[in-house]
Amino acid sequence: MAERTQPLSARARLAVTAGKAAAAVSRAAGRGSGSVIGGRIALKLDPDLLSRLAGHLDVVLVSATNGKTTTTRLIAEALRAGGEVVSNALGANMPAGITSALSSGGNARYGVLEVDEKYLAAVAREVSPKAIALLNLSRDQLDRAAETRMLAERWREGLQGTKATLIANCDDPLVVWAASSSPNVVWVAAGQEWKDDAWSCPSCGGVLSRPGDTWQCSSCGFGRPSPTWVLSGDTVLDPHGTAWPIQLQLPGRANKANATTAAAVAATFGVAPQIALQRMQSVTAVAGRYDVVSYQGRDIRLLLAKNPAGWLETFSLIDPPPTPVILSVNARSADGTDTSWLWDVDYTRLAGHPIAVIGDRRLDLAVRLEVAGVDFRVCTTLQEAVQQSPPGRIEAIANYTAFQDLRRTVGN
Repeated sequence: MAERTQPLSARARLAVTAGKAAAAVSRAAGRGSGSVIGGRIALKLDPDLLSRLAGHLDVVLVSATNGKTTTTRLIAEALRAGGEVVSNALGANMPAGITSALSSGGNARYGVLEVDEKYLAAVAREVSPKAIALLNLSRDQLDRAAETRMLAERWREGLQGTKATLIANCDDPLVVWAASSSPNVVWVAAGQEWKDDAWSCPSCGGVLSRPGDTWQCSSCGFGRPSPTWVLSGDTVLDPHGTAWPIQLQLPGRANKANATTAAAVAATFGVAPQIALQRMQSVTAVAGRYDVVSYQGRDIRLLLAKNPAGWLETFSLIDPPPTPVILSVNARSADGTDTSWLWDVDYTRLAGHPIAVIGDRRLDLAVRLEVAGVDFRVCTTLQEAVQQSPPGRIEAIANYTAFQDLRRTVGN
């Protein structure tokens, strides 16, 4: 078990105590976990607290548009084979939330931290990670998030010369461009289902050609590097070419890709693929995602989809027609208030499913479904949507705050 080589200063201890107290008050008031407000107060009292709390840890950072929380959880489970882990398991992934999570990790050996894309470089400077996992970049929260090419450039500049080992998805051109400035990169062939944000070369702006499973710029030659870890069907191929079975309880191709990256990360910490993948089998849900709950006498599976790439992957998970589907979309601050991304989602994939639409922006979604030629019913509450759905397990797909609303309603 790891211990701090130097005790925290009196100022740092005060900051941790104040942060925990603020978080407890927030929880008691029913305002959520309190991790964000607790971290903010702690950092106000000691601006260097994040680096102090991470000083004794072997840290891995995980960043992407989609899959951060799940991959963080899988990595954490794998690394527990080697020692205690502290992690921001509930997804509070900005500096305040990360600080709050680390404040409870005094005896941990590893820190496994999900990081918002915009804050990756800043957090990396603070915590000196041993490894950084870069999964994907795609459009998200259009009203406030940087354009994907700008995010890739921010990663590229911020991670240039880092001492950390980067474990990066070689199938995403934006991720490859971002990681290529770093001296030590492990390339993972994790796949890229959503390609609509990466048709032009991030290096020169030329057109990317995509023959087969590879890609290359027709102008400057920038192209897909050769991977050392590969997702191949239901197996992970390690750098020696050995195939290890992926036997997750989490559904879908995207989670197999997440497990492949997690196995590559675990290997940089000395955890063998066989052990890492076995430990990942214990993960059944991540912060409520993929949970099957009982509500109004019906089984409902809760699925999170926050942006076009996420919705595309989620559609591949749901049971075939005539399985009923409930769609819920909000546009609150945490979601991003611009719902124009709805027009980038191929909702024709839901043809044949009985669909009910709820959420703050249900009418925006209704217009999109109408144009897609998909039958649906607009409902005001989850209870109404469930009552009007035909028999069978219901698939409920929601974006971020709508997903949290669903969880509160069903008591999850």
